Amino acid sequence: MTQFVLVAGAWLGSWAWDEVVSDLRAAGQGAHALTLSGLAEKRRDEPVGQQTHVQDIVGAVERLDLRDVVLVGHSYSGIPVGQAAERIGDRLARVVFVDSNVPADGESFVSAWPDGRAAVEASIAEHGGFWAPLTAEEYAGQGLTDEQISRIVAGATPHPGATLTEPARLERPLGALPATYIKCLLDWPEPSPDVAELLKNEHWRLVELNTGHWPMFSEPHELARILLNATMNP
Repeated sequence: MTQFVLVAGAWLGSWAWDEVVSDLRAAGQGAHALTLSGLAEKRRDEPVGQQTHVQDIVGAVERLDLRDVVLVGHSYSGIPVGQAAERIGDRLARVVFVDSNVPADGESFVSAWPDGRAAVEASIAEHGGFWAPLTAEEYAGQGLTDEQISRIVAGATPHPGATLTEPARLERPLGALPATYIKCLLDWPEPSPDVAELLKNEHWRLVELNTGHWPMFSEPHELARILLNATMNP
């Protein structure tokens, strides 16, 4: 049995994966959605760093004694998921990046996003060390219904700022990991340059999904199907 460990992006908790988890379990696979420290039901006022998020993922895999693990990271969470993937050793079957950032040794989330760095850092400074969630209007054009947008906005919590500014730590090239990158076309039709470079590796596969940046809400059943196919056709 494949064990999927799913981690949502900024502002979101395990609840974001509810429909995807249901489909994966219905297909006879294990599915474990995680909430990272400082978010959703784990929200707290003290600072949380990026390495805490990496350890959240590694710790869950080890605590549950999971094998044949597919780590799934969406958006921001591709950064801690990519680091966790190399730290769980032979427990890893594959890592799947869902329209996500990918870690680069010594680089942070904001350094990999130069056009948005100033806005993110300003939000962190203005909101006491947290990145404020998006407004409903900012989800427009992403293939989401009004009901889905309302659900995201209602469940979102401020994201710990230090996780976005601290550098990633990689011990070996990310391209050596078996990986699938899911590109959501409504958000931007082409992979970022760093992802495009990684996709040149023989271990990496690209899958395109004709929806926006939050496919666990807009296309949960198709996303689950892609995740299942990634394990059957690595």
